[in-house]
Amino acid sequence: MTDALSQPIAPGTLTGKVALVTGSSRGVGADTVRYLAQAGADVVINYRNKAPRAEKLAAEVRALGVRALVVGADLTDPASVESMLASVAEELGGLDILVLNASGGMESGMAEDYALQLNRDAQVGALRAALPLLEAAAERGGARVVFVTSHQAHFIRTTPTMPEYEPVALSKRAGEDALRELIPSLADKGIGFTVVSGDMIEGTITATLLERANPGAIASRRESAGKLYNVAEFAAEVARAAVDPVPADNTRLVGDVSSFAAE
Repeated sequence: MTDALSQPIAPGTLTGKVALVTGSSRGVGADTVRYLAQAGADVVINYRNKAPRAEKLAAEVRALGVRALVVGADLTDPASVESMLASVAEELGGLDILVLNASGGMESGMAEDYALQLNRDAQVGALRAALPLLEAAAERGGARVVFVTSHQAHFIRTTPTMPEYEPVALSKRAGEDALRELIPSLADKGIGFTVVSGDMIEGTITATLLERANPGAIASRRESAGKLYNVAEFAAEVARAAVDPVPADNTRLVGDVSSFAAE
């Protein structure tokens, strides 16, 4: 991680809290886990097929003195998600923070509607499955849900993106819209909800795939934006969203937005 951002949340801020970060065996999810653990949270590391990386991360954060639960779960499989949350309740006693970080859709060999299944249906399904634990946390003093997305998806209705990314962007925006419909009911239960949207993040799998499909894409976007966040820098913003007051519009925009037209 970037040394200058090694502690975006004050140590001890999250002591006694439990945080689940989906898709957290690597990349933004892994660094988000590190930041939350540094702040004192017990963490749940979720992975789909990167068990060794998840276990390595768990060992790293346990050295900080927090508990770490590693759970393999496919978010597109409701039974798998239910099993994961049952393990969270049994092993860690509850859930205070849910970070919906897992996403995809550019992988090869997946079903045609996989992006929509993962980026919309699975996000809503995971939140609904976690609601009993989050409601209990809210009664104890607060609960938070954070949905991670990109400017290319958040602004897709007003600003075109690269053709290679458009299906993913549309599915992620559909997921954001579906989750936003739940904000009033979440607020009634005392559960905060924040969308964290970032520009193209250097070092992520998505950026790498886009660069492969469209050579020069990263350099072009960097030139237009002036700066692109790296994985650790963006993860710090995601972690902060778990503790900072919920913005009035439930949206935390990270990085340059001047190239994107407002809705």
